[in-house]
Order: sequence, then C-alpha cells, then structure tokens
Amino acid sequence: MDVLQGLNPAQREAVETIEGPLLILAGPGSGKTRVITHRIAYLVKVWHISPRRIMAVTFTNKAAREMKERLHRLVGRSAQEATVGTFHAICAAILRRDGRVAGIDPSFVIYDEEDQIGLIKRSLQDLGIDPKRYPPKAFHSAIDQAKSQLITPEAYDRQQQGYFGEAVQRVYRQYQTLLDQNHALDFDDLIVRTYYLFQSHPEVLSKYQSRYLHVLVDEFQDTNVAQYAVVKQIGGKYRNICVVGDPDQSIYSWRHADLRNILRFEKDYPESKVVYLEQSYRSTKTILEAAHQVISVNRDRKEHGLWTANDVGTPIRVVSTLDESDEAHFVVAEIQRLVSQREARHSDCVVMYRTHAQSRALEEMFLRYGIPYQLVGGTRFYERREVKDVVAYLRLIRNPYDSVSLARVINTPPRGIGKKTIDDLLQWTKSLGIAPYTGLNMIASDEPIPHFSGRTAQALAGFFHLLHELIEASREHGVADLIDLLVRKTGYQHYLLEMDDGDERWENVMELHGIARELQHLSPRESLDSFLDGVTLFTEADRLDDTRDAVTLITLHQAKGLEYPIVFIVGMEEGVLPHFRSFDDPGQMEEERRLCYVGMTRTKSRLYLVNAMRRRLMGGLNANPPSRFLQDIPPRLVESAKLVEGEAWPAPVADRETSLEAGDYVQHARFGEGVVLSCHPARGDQEIVVDFGNAGTKRLLLSLAPLRKIDG
Repeated sequence: MDVLQGLNPAQREAVETIEGPLLILAGPGSGKTRVITHRIAYLVKVWHISPRRIMAVTFTNKAAREMKERLHRLVGRSAQEATVGTFHAICAAILRRDGRVAGIDPSFVIYDEEDQIGLIKRSLQDLGIDPKRYPPKAFHSAIDQAKSQLITPEAYDRQQQGYFGEAVQRVYRQYQTLLDQNHALDFDDLIVRTYYLFQSHPEVLSKYQSRYLHVLVDEFQDTNVAQYAVVKQIGGKYRNICVVGDPDQSIYSWRHADLRNILRFEKDYPESKVVYLEQSYRSTKTILEAAHQVISVNRDRKEHGLWTANDVGTPIRVVSTLDESDEAHFVVAEIQRLVSQREARHSDCVVMYRTHAQSRALEEMFLRYGIPYQLVGGTRFYERREVKDVVAYLRLIRNPYDSVSLARVINTPPRGIGKKTIDDLLQWTKSLGIAPYTGLNMIASDEPIPHFSGRTAQALAGFFHLLHELIEASREHGVADLIDLLVRKTGYQHYLLEMDDGDERWENVMELHGIARELQHLSPRESLDSFLDGVTLFTEADRLDDTRDAVTLITLHQAKGLEYPIVFIVGMEEGVLPHFRSFDDPGQMEEERRLCYVGMTRTKSRLYLVNAMRRRLMGGLNANPPSRFLQDIPPRLVESAKLVEGEAWPAPVADRETSLEAGDYVQHARFGEGVVLSCHPARGDQEIVVDFGNAGTKRLLLSLAPLRKIDG
C-alpha cells in the first residue's frame, strides 16, 4: 500500500476508485499527474493488473515522458508494458499495426502542417481554384475542423452551404486523394482513420477493447470530438474510463478542442463518479485567490473550491509601462535585480505573452543586456531547412511514394534536375496515374521514355539509383547510421558547408543525428519508424532544456502544464489579452479569461502582470487600456506601479557607443571568447563578424549583442 502514501484524501479516493467511469476535476497544481501515476501503480501492485492492460493518454510528449519516468519509479521495469503516450502517437502505432485491413500502408508518412498546406495548394491547382480568392490556409482550417468532428469529404457537402462550402468539399476530396496516393496521413487522420478502422472492422476493435481493461485520459478538457470518440470505442467493453481535467484550463478551441466533452461526461456515463482535487500545492494563497477572481466571471465552467496550505506570499505586482520597449526594459531589469540579489536564478523566471510577435522586443532586450534565455516557438528546430531536408530523405527511404518529400530532395543538393523537370515529372506521372517513384523506375530502366531524354533522363535515373541504394541500406542500418550514409552518398555535408552559415546548419544536422542515436537499440525498421513519428509529432515545448540556467520566453498557450517560481505576463492590455478577435464573441472571451487564468496559475511565488500604455500592433501604434482581467483582482492582493520611460534601467552590457575593430578579442554571454574578423556600418549600428572557435563564425549587431571587449 506504499503507493497510497503521501496522498491527500481526495487524491486517495481518486486512486482507489478503480471500477466504472471516473471524472477527476483537478485544479492547477493539485497533483493530477501524481494521481494518474499512483492510480496505475495501485492497479498493478494492489490489484495485480498487468501493465499491458492499461492505456494512459496525454497531450504532449513531455507529459508522456514524465508519466513513464514516474511509473518506472513506482512499479519498476514492468511499467514499460503499459501503453503511455499522446493520442497521435498511440493511434499511429495502432494504424501501423492493424491499418492494412482498412487499406492503410504500414509505411505511411505523417505530413506536418507545411506538407499539408503544400498538398492543398496542389489540390487547388488541380481543381482550377484561384488561391488568391481563398487562401490555402482557409481550406486547411476548414478541413482540419471537419476531421476533428469526424466529417468525411463525402459528408461535408451536406454540412455546408454557399460557394466556399462547395469549394471546401471539392478541395477536401482532392486533398484526401493526394494523401492516399502519397501513402500519407495528416495529424487528424491518425485519429479519424483509427476511429473508422474500429468502426468498419469490429474484430480489430474487439482486440483492443479486450486488451485494455483500464483507459486513463489526461487533460481531458483539451480533447476534440474525434479523440473522445476513439476513447469511448476502446473503453467500450469494460467502461473503466478515467478522465482527468479542468474546464477552467480549456484554451485550445482553435485546435478544435471541445469543452463540452468534459462538461457532458456525466451525461454520457450516468454511473460515473466525480472526484474533486481542490488542494493546490503550487501557488501562494494570494496568487490562487487572484486567479480565482479572474476565472469566476466565466459562466461555462464547473465551480470547485481550490485552496492551498501554502503561505500568503507577496502581493502581485501590476506594472504599467510606456511601450513594448519600456515593458521589456522592466522585465530585464527586474530579473537582473532578482538574480543579483540571489533571490532567483535565471531558470526560475519565465516571460509569457499572448502572441509570438510580442517576443521581438523582449529578445532584443535580453540580447542587449546579455541575459541568457531560451525562446520556445521561434524558428522551430524541425522546421529548419537542413533538418527538413534530412528528414525528407528519411521519409522517402521509408515510403518512396511520398511525392512531397521527393519533390523537396530530388535536386538537393543540386544534381541537374530543375523546377521545370520536377513539374514535368509530376504532370507526366499524374497523366499515367502512377506515383513519381514508379515513373523514376521506368526512366531508370533500359526502355527509352520519349518524355525525358539525354541529361535530364540521366539525372533522374541517377537519383532513382541513389534512392534505391539508400532503401536497401535501410534494411540493415539503424536510423543514425542511415543519416551518416545519406549525407555522405548525397554530398549533403559538403553542400551545407559551402554556405555562409554552413557550420551552424551542419551543427543542426549533427543534433538530429544525436537524437537518432538514442534509438540505436531498436531494429533498423523500428528505429526509422520511431524516429520519423517522433519528429513529426514533436512540439516545441518538448525542446525546453530544464538544465540550462536561462529565462524562458513562451506563449501562454505553450506554457500549459509548466510551472515556475517567478512568472511575468506581459501585454496585459485590451486587444492583446484579451485578444481583439474575442471582443464580439462571448465564448472566445471566456477562453481568453481561461488563458489568463492558466498563465497566472503557472507561478509558485511571484507574479508580475505588465502592460504598456501604447504598443505597435498590426503595423500601427495603438493606445490600449489595461486588460479588463486586472480589474477583477481585488486591490488588497496587488502592488501597483507606473513606470516612466527608462526609469532605473541599468546600463546594458554592450553600450551603443562602444566601438570594435578587426582583431579585437571579445567575450559573448553564449558563444564564449572570440576574435573580431570584420566590422561594417549598418543603419547607425555596427555589424560585427566574430570567430568564436568551436561555436563558429557569427554575424552580430553591436547594439544588441552581449559582447564585452577583453584583452587578447
């Protein structure tokens, strides 16, 4: 019974309720992950249920990893037998294992958003629809929403009226046809195709229903219609479905999450039991009360009395600044003060904001003052050109029918196959009703193809033979060795290093290689499948480095599930938070309030709510009043301040008046020591090229770079 030790009465009740449907309403910091893992441990150690018969579903890879680590500590190595993962990862595994009966190639590739948009553009081209009238992203959003609600292309025209609805239905059909031709699935297909696999093949569903005696779902308020439908299918036999969530933290309607799922769970399962986890272990009394006052205005929620035994804590600081630059100044100065007085480390601090665009002013100030930071959701690692190139090669090796990946790498590095040749290849194979890979095979055969001749045919045949060689090698080599082989055979390393920033790009390829090496214990086929699924289902929050002593810059949406001792929420203004798009929609305004609530409850001890009196938005300078959410916080919980421009700001590490010359030695907060190679005027500033040795050569602006001149 050691798995029950340390649990409060409500947590213990949730763990010990093992039969029938269970709804656990868990407020922020109430220990929901602890409850889920201890509940699984209780099933295994007390009721002797095999871990193999337990499925636990969550929404992020980070949460899944944390759950697996905790389970391993609680029940040992047998925890590996439990199915723990995200909806998409679990459904991808089901489709690879059993999807063939529904016509799904086990070697399918998973298309990310960029791939999906590209395929929609091809669909528009095929159908003769003007992309200027209706942008591809509008079709992508409509198709995404349809799939999240289990609406097929055939059913879509019965759901929509007007020209755009008719256009969406046509594009949806063509888009799905192209996915099938490429042996590809998009993110939503992983869920939707699993649902229809179970619906059309009861024998497959029966296998999973019989296996999983218990199904647990974390962050249930974030599920959409399709995800909930799959949960009900798998848990349909034993009905031991345990869902954990909090309606007050539902912030993903733009991803088509349906708050009604958690609000109607008790109607779907009348025999269900409800357990409230109301003790918060994270935040101070002050922060918890302020957050409750903000969220309690919402109507579409389940009231629960969140409380804490923690200290009252310090008042919430509400700070008004002149503009976004002044706002960034305040944040930087306050973090410098906290660190210099040993009240915090850089990694204790997080700055949250409503939109990615708000990070620009913050980044510039952090760089100028030489404060280490990590930006979540900037230039995403897996979206960098060189990373996508290598991944495209691997996807093509795994599934040569993937025409999107083929078009990307067929002339990368350049091998004499221009855009016109690629277009001709795609059009020719389309006219024959065959895949581009099949067409390449025909070109590489001894039989002449009139459509392609001479150097063009030779170049295309050469690429086919290269691809065929890599496909054969993939049967014997794990994914890390395969990356080594493909960069050597294709000349990709030499191709990158010829670029101005080639060293940095090659470092990214090596980082990708390092990730691949973690899978070297698997068979060649398993390592490639696992790597490609992991890459596609990766989220930027998974890249957070908890070991770095650096301030985190992150959007409020991405901060869900995280916690920090000190939280700054910037942009607390009307039009920013809440966002201006929510002004005429009561439902969206409630979600903006939930977003603010999520941000406030990420903090343990100190909370700063910062607004600017004017801010550049959408290309113009706007004067916005403070956020309405600030008015909901009782004045007794708040310490307010209004700062004028430049008030009490410390001098930056590299002052604008500083001048450097070629040959000077400098120290950089991130890259270490280096030597200046050249200096050039740049719009009233200096652009400096510095050789940092192992860190490579960097181009920096003197006014922003955290550089300090040192003696050589």
